[in-house]
Amino acid sequence: MSRQQDDIKASFAEYVAGICSELGIAQDYGQQRCLSLQEECQNPVSIGLDVFEREQYLLQGAANAWKAMQAAAALDHIDLQVVSAFRPVDYQAGIVRRKLDSGVAIEDILKVSAAPGFSEHHSGRALDITTPGFDVLEEVFEDSPAFAWLMKNASRFEFRLSYPRGNPHGVAYEPWHWYWQGQDQDQTHAS
Repeated sequence: MSRQQDDIKASFAEYVAGICSELGIAQDYGQQRCLSLQEECQNPVSIGLDVFEREQYLLQGAANAWKAMQAAAALDHIDLQVVSAFRPVDYQAGIVRRKLDSGVAIEDILKVSAAPGFSEHHSGRALDITTPGFDVLEEVFEDSPAFAWLMKNASRFEFRLSYPRGNPHGVAYEPWHWYWQGQDQDQTHAS
């Protein structure tokens, strides 16, 4: 790793530490939760609209894998839909701030949302997925044919379920959250 890359990583870590401090998140959060800082994707590409009609983005390789997986599911009469994808650190901080402002304790927030800087969504490799007829971002998604299809087929497209029951990160079970672990051809997603 070059000196410049080291400096960029250190600057990103300092930036995240400042945000976490402001939000009341312990400085050793990542270590406590076995979570790594997630480099923020610098060149996300559009994957179309989510279920709320918002444009969504992923890292190019993840976008290609998502489109292929979505098409394969459709061949099996499974409609995979995006709830959310790439989120910058500042957006994640806004989610936490809104919850704090509504009176939710930081400990409770961190059970369902990763701290800014630690969300897999920053990398442009993570997707929250739903299917018609199921409430978004709810455990009931595990009862859907879409979830059964993902459990059987997602690994073919290099996606994995990030937060299964009893995960070591202290994050609530999220059957909707899937992470692409493939190798991207465009390695320009440095923080």
